[in-house]
Amino acid sequence: MDTGAAQILEFINLGGLLTAGAVLVITWLVGRLLRDLTARAARTFEGNRLVVEQVAAFLRFAVYVLGVLLALRSVFAFSKEMMTVLGGTLVVTIGLVLKDQAASIIAGLIILVEKPFQVGDRISFAGFYGDITSIGLRSVRLVTLDDSEVTIPNSKFLTDLVSSANSGALTMLVQLDFHVGADQDFGKAKTIVESALRSSRYFLADRPSAVLINQVVVGSLIAVRLRAKAYVIDLRYEKAFESDVTQKVLLAFKDDQILPPALHHRSPPTAVSPVAPDVEA
Repeated sequence: MDTGAAQILEFINLGGLLTAGAVLVITWLVGRLLRDLTARAARTFEGNRLVVEQVAAFLRFAVYVLGVLLALRSVFAFSKEMMTVLGGTLVVTIGLVLKDQAASIIAGLIILVEKPFQVGDRISFAGFYGDITSIGLRSVRLVTLDDSEVTIPNSKFLTDLVSSANSGALTMLVQLDFHVGADQDFGKAKTIVESALRSSRYFLADRPSAVLINQVVVGSLIAVRLRAKAYVIDLRYEKAFESDVTQKVLLAFKDDQILPPALHHRSPPTAVSPVAPDVEA
């Protein structure tokens, strides 16, 4: 046994292992209880759902940190002699074992303090798009819109780009694009899109909305793009809002014979034959 391992064993309280295990189990149970209470409170206070989830995330994180510290305190005898040893070989040994876990805990604290996103936010990260359900000691859990749970190490968020669609709010901006042929009545098409937005039950009338028009190239075709921007009443209805508006727009386009982009061939102008001058006899 090397010197570092011998020094570690010298300060381990074997009798405290059972206590440490009990502390960790209690910590896990309290975390689960907080999660269940959070779900109930979020349903009860629907308008403040994200606030409830964000406060609960802080509490769960604090409980986990406290539980881990108490468990370590039960196992290790933090005497003056140990603190002296911690200045040498023990620091290196424990550091090598726990460096990844320590980095994740520090990253979790940074996420909770700086808030690049919060529990309940809908984010895009590393090709995944979905809702943050928890921020833990080691990782963040994200549930995609197709109900897949993705576990991401906290440290990844310190180096990679992350985009939050709602930044802690219940509402979010939704963007929809529609394309019509360049020879179509895009003024009428804009009116149709605006009407579809406002008539949707998921549309948030208190926030600004707009339909912007510009000419684009779709594949090899010249088209007019109508970009609709509007807020949905709750981020959970993002896809329902998109589907509702799209259905209304496409049906109206069909009724009013507004066609999608198509390839058009222009005929060259008809050549005018020269008229021969009259020749007098």
